[in-house]
Amino acid sequence: QVQLVESGGGLVEAGGSLRLSCACPRMISSVFNPSDMGWYSQAPGQERELVAAITSRGVTTYAEHVKGRFTISRDNRRKTVYLGMNNLRPEDTAIYYCNKISNRLPWGRGTQVTVSS
Repeated sequence: QVQLVESGGGLVEAGGSLRLSCACPRMISSVFNPSDMGWYSQAPGQERELVAAITSRGVTTYAEHVKGRFTISRDNRRKTVYLGMNNLRPEDTAIYYCNKISNRLPWGRGTQVTVSS
């Protein structure tokens, strides 16, 4: 069962912006709402890494290299997590995935973000 559906990626020039969405339609609210959620990136040939996280109460944390540029948010009613990405850099090029921080679900397909210089 597909539980995580990422979207919103694309090709942008350096300095551009994107807004990613992660819908969790099959996750029941009693599971989604108390779950800490995160956005992860995986660049070609590299390990998947956590870039932004949001707790069930809305507290956010960011990897150092995206601080001040990316914003994670969530809408519990829609069971959706968002990642606003501003001032994008070529090194942000990666496939972006969302998942729970703990007790992770099977990974979705992700959404490709490509930033041209």
